[in-house]
Amino acid sequence: MGILEVKGVNKRFGGLQALGDVNLSVEENSVHAIIGPNGAGKSTLLNCLVGKLVPDTGSVMFDGQSVLGRKPHEINQMGISRVFQTPEIFGDLSVMENVMIPCFAKRDGSFRLHAFETVMHEKELVEKAEQILEDVSMADKRDMHAASMSRGDKRRLEMAMCLVQEPRLLLLDEPTAGMARADTNNTIDLLKQINEERNITMAIIEHDMHVVFSLAERITVLAQGTPLVEDTPEKIKGHPKVQEAYLGQAHG
Repeated sequence: MGILEVKGVNKRFGGLQALGDVNLSVEENSVHAIIGPNGAGKSTLLNCLVGKLVPDTGSVMFDGQSVLGRKPHEINQMGISRVFQTPEIFGDLSVMENVMIPCFAKRDGSFRLHAFETVMHEKELVEKAEQILEDVSMADKRDMHAASMSRGDKRRLEMAMCLVQEPRLLLLDEPTAGMARADTNNTIDLLKQINEERNITMAIIEHDMHVVFSLAERITVLAQGTPLVEDTPEKIKGHPKVQEAYLGQAHG
């Protein structure tokens, strides 16, 4: 049994079947990619995994506990963090302040300015945040205004904000979207480092096959809300059902 188990998940929006009987198992410490053409149901599935949407039927279990019906900060406290397509950072704060905010929110679930200012002066938390910035090669940017950074650095900062919360599962929604190839390759290297050194499980939605095949140990292919294939990257490449889903026809 995986650390993340999705069983029999169905979700409709009016007459549209967005997800149809989806089953998914993500092994602990692995990197699992979820791919498919536009409209395949990838984002809907991800929103079910983080509790943003509740399936019509089925279950989503993380380490034996249901995520359904939980508030975002409760899911976060379970050990699940999410990275969005557009980096979710506080542009008017410094890099260091951005990394410190989750230290406060992790244990509180809300935001009060005076309490946050107290956290900013707690030596143990400050040292933890500084170490995280060192680990993601951003220590020299700790006082930089977050809004002034490149997209690649904003993504790196968002990763630091996740890591300081010590997640066990990281859900990534197209983490390299809009990046130049150099930033994409740097992000791939960072995600490999996080997975290998911190043993953080990852589930990734991604269109860039270079990213998928560079990172994933297993891949689930969705089409029209239904899983087509789940297998290793080597077996996914050239699979006739995958080619049919993406190209409209099977080859070979």
